[in-house]
Amino acid sequence: MNSQSQLQDDSTAVRIPTDIDSGQSKLVYLSVATWERATADELCDRLRLDKGTVLSITKTLRKRGHLEKSDGVYRLV
Repeated sequence: MNSQSQLQDDSTAVRIPTDIDSGQSKLVYLSVATWERATADELCDRLRLDKGTVLSITKTLRKRGHLEKSDGVYRLV
């Protein structure tokens, strides 16, 4: 396999960048990919993670160039 892990269903494939190591980070990444957009509160509610955890993960994913944030909404880059 190439430099990314792959999760595939009937019609789509989501590639998880290899520099995303933790399970919670992968979950946040996959969730934003699946929902196409999400706020921190939506991620907290849907994934049952505390806000500090979500904000830390999204900050790291933004720094690594995987997410962007506009008007409080996260999307994949």
